[in-house]
Formats: sequence, structure tokens, C-alpha cells
Amino acid sequence: MITLTELKCLADAQSSYHILKPWWDVFWYYITLIMLLVAVLAGALQLTQSRVLCCLPCKVEFDNHCAVPWDLLKASANTSSDLGTPLPLPLRIQNDLHRQQYSYIDAVCYEKQLHWFAKFFPYLVLLHTLIFAACSNFWLHYPSTSSRLEHFVAILHKCFDSPWTTRALSETVAEQSVRPLTLSKSKVLLSSSGCSADVDSSKQSLPYPQPGLESAGIESPTSSVLDKKEGEQAKAIFEKVKRFRLHVEQKDIIYRVYLKQIIVKVILFILIITYVPYFLTYITLEIDCSIDVQAFTGYKRYQCVYSLAEIFKVLASFYVILVILYGLTSSYSLWWMLRSSLKQYSFEALREKSNYSDIPDVKNDFAFILHLADQYDPLYSKRFSIFLSEVSENKLKQINLNNEWTVEKLKSKLVKNSQDKVELHLFMLNGLPDNVFELTEIEVLSLELIPEVKLPSTVSQLVNLKELHVYHSSLVVDHPALGFLEENLKILRLKFTEMGKIPRWVFHLKNLKELYLSGCVLPEQLSTMQLEGFQDLKNLRTLYLKSSLSRIPQVITDLLPSLQKLSLDNEGSKLVVLNNLKKMVNLKSLELISCDLERIPHSIFSLNNLHELDLKENNLKTVEEIISFQHLQNLSCLKLWHNNIAYIPAQIGALSNLEQLSLNHNNIENLPLQLFLCTKLHYLDLSYNHLTFIPEEIQYLSNLQYFAVTNNNIEMLPDGLFQCKKLQCLLLGKNSLMSLSPHVGELSNLTHLELIGNYLETLPPELEGCQSLKRSCLIVEENLLNTLPLPVTERLQTCLDKC
Repeated sequence: MITLTELKCLADAQSSYHILKPWWDVFWYYITLIMLLVAVLAGALQLTQSRVLCCLPCKVEFDNHCAVPWDLLKASANTSSDLGTPLPLPLRIQNDLHRQQYSYIDAVCYEKQLHWFAKFFPYLVLLHTLIFAACSNFWLHYPSTSSRLEHFVAILHKCFDSPWTTRALSETVAEQSVRPLTLSKSKVLLSSSGCSADVDSSKQSLPYPQPGLESAGIESPTSSVLDKKEGEQAKAIFEKVKRFRLHVEQKDIIYRVYLKQIIVKVILFILIITYVPYFLTYITLEIDCSIDVQAFTGYKRYQCVYSLAEIFKVLASFYVILVILYGLTSSYSLWWMLRSSLKQYSFEALREKSNYSDIPDVKNDFAFILHLADQYDPLYSKRFSIFLSEVSENKLKQINLNNEWTVEKLKSKLVKNSQDKVELHLFMLNGLPDNVFELTEIEVLSLELIPEVKLPSTVSQLVNLKELHVYHSSLVVDHPALGFLEENLKILRLKFTEMGKIPRWVFHLKNLKELYLSGCVLPEQLSTMQLEGFQDLKNLRTLYLKSSLSRIPQVITDLLPSLQKLSLDNEGSKLVVLNNLKKMVNLKSLELISCDLERIPHSIFSLNNLHELDLKENNLKTVEEIISFQHLQNLSCLKLWHNNIAYIPAQIGALSNLEQLSLNHNNIENLPLQLFLCTKLHYLDLSYNHLTFIPEEIQYLSNLQYFAVTNNNIEMLPDGLFQCKKLQCLLLGKNSLMSLSPHVGELSNLTHLELIGNYLETLPPELEGCQSLKRSCLIVEENLLNTLPLPVTERLQTCLDKC
């Protein structure tokens, strides 16, 4: 049994399609309903009549039909001149029949003499009506269209009822209302103050709600707040609209099915209007019935009366009028479909009047059902279009983002970075929350994996912001925000996900001092598209490039001659052309990392102001050119780490000003004695090589503070090492040491000692002399600590400060 609840659901489902029913479809519905009533009424009359035909026997036949007395008188008058013609006389037979005989005659005459159209008229009307009704609803239930239509109607209802739709339209109305009022106010101010007309009145705004909006029944955008639940619902609708558009816009099945059913209706109309009026003349009141039943009744001819003839004529005539109306409406709908471009739907008018100028035009089935919705109420399409706009979606994302990321939550994300700066790192968000600009203490703003970021003018509230990191994100900067960044930003880090182009706003940052670019930046882009951009960065002192370049871009060497630090990480690609480095005479620090260099480039030796050179992770096997470094009088830091260097030339002794030398992660087996002529060295890293001993001459490095030989094959330490009284950090881990000299206690400045990974059995008690050494900075096996005297162990345990 079908319950009332199920019937209600069925009725609701049918009524939901009214959005897709234009006026002619509604008109069809009512005409079909009246046709159905005509069929029911005619059928009911036919079924309730006990005697549809009433027949009487014919007593006199004259001229092959029943004769009446008037016919006989006319005949006698015509034959009086001709005496030879006999007059017909009534038959002298019985004329009273039984009731059963009349019923028999009525039935036989009904079947044999009554025209088929008169008999089956109600059923024809019913059949035509059912065909019309089926054609009207076929596209709503056809498997290829019903699911799409049902899905569209469901989405359309949600779009129409969504609070976000109302808010978006309210903002449009508000801006249109505020704009003329703002202009009029600016004109008054200009006229009263006598100012010139260059004042940008469009920048003025009204902070208070507009009374005109409230009287129109629309809330001011400043007063309407979308809660979290409503925002999530609107976000889900955006996703549904995207999927529906992707699925439907490429097809025109709905259009073709709707067109075919209208063509069927027009054909059926032509067919009905052709044969129904013709057969309507066969519905007559009197019927002459001639049947051979004289043996049963005594009569051969009967005169019958069709009792429903007159009312059927009226109903048939009325039915013909209904069919004509139905056919004319069908013809109009067919003309509408063939005349209009229903496979394209443009929101051009709405784009001009609203804030959402990016509403796309749609086509095929999507366009057709929107045209149908327009026939019902154009407001549905307007409210639906809000969910086709990316601008609208971005605004919704922003509101949802602001609801989720409150000021308190953002404050909890503030940290102190390694430079002791207050940093806010936002990772994988849908955008930049507006509440960020309430945290005025931010010094470093880091945005990572945020697809679309827009810096509004409110960024000027971050008065302490000096550093900006944008990693794998697309950043758009408003003009007022760019003015703030231009004056305040000092450090910028950009990292691209794919092949990217440096944003144009970067070249407006005239006070920028450090620029870090990481990602796929082609040299062609740097040299052709942005030649004029780099020359505006007059205060730039540090440039870091991480990409795959074949040469150093000319734009850097030609337009940034005042650059002091250049770092190029080529990610393993070979850097071929380096001659243009000679132009960068002011360079103090140069890093050529992972450039697949096999020799030290000669162009470096022209950089007289160079203080630091880093050739990390190249393919250097020999450094014979090191003798040329003596021309670089200011060179104090040389990093040749992570290469394949097998030996150090004796000419290294000529680098008397060298203070830092990194040769770790190479293949060095021996140290030349000339190395220890670099008496200014305070940092020497020889870790991860193949050294077996350290020369006694190391004692000449009296300024040495950091010495690392981790992961070598050293078996014994020279006593000269302990003559380096300034030594603070000594890394001896992962070697082959059997013992540690008691002279280690003479290193009173030692703060960090690494011994783990050797063959030591005891630790010398003289470690007590290393008063600056803390337990956390003594890297050694736990069991060796037990070999120290108890006072030394207690002192190390009580000093818990980290190194």
C-alpha cells in the first residue's frame, strides 16, 4: 500500500520541475487536463446510457427508406396525373414488438449501422490526451535526461535559497547604491573646497549601512555575516555546480529530446485536425437501419435515434478547439526553439551590472535548461550565476577562511625564528585570512602552498613587516599594498612550483636588500622580459637564484653591478658561461653551488673585493688554480666542500688572509705543511675525508677556534693540536683514536668536544681543566663517562646548559 508520505514525496518531486516548465508547457498541462475531462465525460455518458440507440420498425418503405404519411400525400399528388401508377398502401401486419425484440434490434443497429467515430469518440479523445501527456513529460523521465534534470533542479533550488546568493547580490546592490552617492558627496566637497578634479572620488566609501538597502529588504553587506555552516554549504554548492557544468555543457541530449517531443506534438496536431472535423459529420441524430431480421420481428427496415449525437457533437467541436489551441502553442514552442540560439546562454547583461564580471557563458544542454528557467523566472538564472563566478567563490573562501582563522588562532602560530624575528608561517590554506593584518607584531610573513594569495591595502597595518616568504603560491598585490611593501620590505623569498615568471610587482620594491628566487626561472625571461625591472632594485645587495641555468643571466651582471652577494644553485646542471662575472667588481660573496664545475673559473680571480667564495657540490677534482687566489687580498672564507678533491696544492700557503676553510666531504689523504702558514685561520673543517694523521705543525694555527676531522682514519692526535689555546670546538668523532692525550685539559676555552665512534677505553681526568665544557656538548659513549673521576662527572652533570 502506498502511504501518504510517499505520495507527498512524489508530488514534491513533480512540483520541483515547475522551474523547467515554460508558460506553454503549463498551458499544455491545463489543455490536456480539459481534454481528459472531455474524454471522461463522453465515456461516462456513453456507459450510463442504457439505450444509446432507440429504434422503431418501419411500417411503409418508400423510395428505399421509411415512409411517413407526409411522404404518401406527396406521392399521391405527384401520381394523380398518371392513373396508371398505383398508390402505396400500409402493410397489414402486426406492429407491436416485444421488449426483447427492441433491445435486440437496438444492439444490432448499434454495432452494424452506427459509425465507428460516433462509437469510439470518447476513447479516441482519451488516447490523444494520453499521447499528448506522455510527450509533455517524456523528457522529464527519459533515462538520458531525467537524472541530469533532477540534478539541475536540486542544485538550482539550493543556489536560489543559499544565504550566500543573497549576500552576493546584496553587495552588488550596495555598491551600485553607494557609488552615485559617493560621487555626489565628492562633488560637493570639491566645489566647497575649491580643489582640483584629480581627487579620486572612487576611493571614498561610506562606513554606515545604507537606509535605501534596508527599505528594499536587502541587508547591507557590512551587517550580514555568513556563519560557518552556511559558508560550508555554499562551498559544497560551488563544487556541485562545477561538476554539473563539466558533465552537461559538452552534450545536447536534453535539447534534442525536447525538440523531438515538440515535433511529435505538431505532427499529432496536424493528424487530429485533419480527420476529426471530417468524421464529425458522421455523428447524426437519426440513423436509417436496414437489417435482415424480418424472420424474427416481421420488419426489415428500422428508424433509429442516436441519443448522444447532439452532446457528442458539442464535445467533439469543443475538443477540436482545444486541439487547435494545443497545436498553435506547440507550433509556437517549435518556432521558439528553431528561431533562438538556445545552445548559447550569455550572462553579459548581468556581468555589466554586477561585481562578478567573470561569470562565463555556457552552452549546449546547460544553456538550454537555463533558457527554460528564464521562461519561468529570470531571477533563477541570476541567482544561479553567482555560483559560476570564480570571484564569488573566492569571496566565499575568504569569508570561510576568516571564520576559521580567528585572531586568537593566528596568534598561537606566531614563533621566533632563528634570526630572533617574530614569524607567522601559514601552510596550505585557501587564501590569506584578513585577521592576519591585526597582528601588528609580525616581522616575517611566510606563505607556503597557498594557491591564490592577494595582499590588500590593509597589509599597511603590519608596521613591523620587513621580510616576506612566498613558497609555491601565487601572490597578487593591490596597488596600495604595493606602496607599503615598496617602502618597508627588505627581504623577499620566492619559490616557484612550475615554470614561472617573476611577478612584475617585485621590481617595484625599491628598498629591497635581499631577493631569493627558487624554481624554474629561465634565463630568457630574466634577460628579455625583465631587463628594465632589475635596474629599479637599486638597493639590492643579495641575490639568490636556485634554478637550472646554462649561464649567469646578463641582466644580473649588467644591471646589478652594485650587488654584493650572489648565490647561484644550479641544481646539478652545468654552468658553462662565467666570463661575465668580471663585471661584478663590487661582489663580496659568491656562491656557485651544484654547477657541475670541474675547475675553478678564472673569471673569479678578477673580483678584487671578494671576501667569501663557496663552490659546494661541484665536480672539482683538483684545485691547482688556488695559487691565483693570492690576488684576492680580501678573500677570508673559502669553501670547497662536497667535491672530489684528492689533494691540496702547496700553494695554499700563499693565502695568508684566509680565516675560514671548508674542505670536508672530499677525498683528501694528506695535508700539506704549507696549509699551516695560513695563521689567520680560525675555522678549519676537514671532515669526511681519508686523512690518517694530522701534522704537528698545526700548532702554528694559533687563532684556530673550530677544528673538525670527523669521519677520517686518524689514529693519534699530535701534541701541537693542544697548543691551539683558542680552540672552542673540536670534532674528532668516527676515527680510529685509541686514547685522548691528557693535554686536552689545557684547552680552557673548549666548549664542544666530539669523541663518539672511536676506540677509546677511558677518558683522561684532565678534562676537568676544560671549565667551559658542558655535558650536553660532550659527544661520547655513555660508558666512557663512568671512567672519569666522580668530581668531574658531577660537574658535567650539573652543567645542563646546551652548547
